[in-house]
Amino acid sequence: MDSVALVRRYYDALDQHEYETLEDVLSPQFVQRRPDRTFENREAFVRFMREERPNPDTSHDLERVVADGDHVAVSGRVLNDGAVLLEFADVFALENGRITRLETYSR
Repeated sequence: MDSVALVRRYYDALDQHEYETLEDVLSPQFVQRRPDRTFENREAFVRFMREERPNPDTSHDLERVVADGDHVAVSGRVLNDGAVLLEFADVFALENGRITRLETYSR
């Protein structure tokens, strides 16, 4: 799977609540840093998305996806019933066909 397809699969898994797929695309050493918190491993991130996400009924509208080897940058919007909740930029690092690191910026 190419890097862009892998990242798109990540967003599809989040939006469709497919947590096994989400685990498959993330490395066990996955780390996400975002303005409000940091997840230090895949298990903590998936657990949060499955059990603690404040608003699970959202979708990601990807406006721009740019790939450079094992790095992918995405800009887009998080929507709830068509309304924009926030705009985001995600920067992914990939290794061995999995996402290892995600830096998230939002406003």
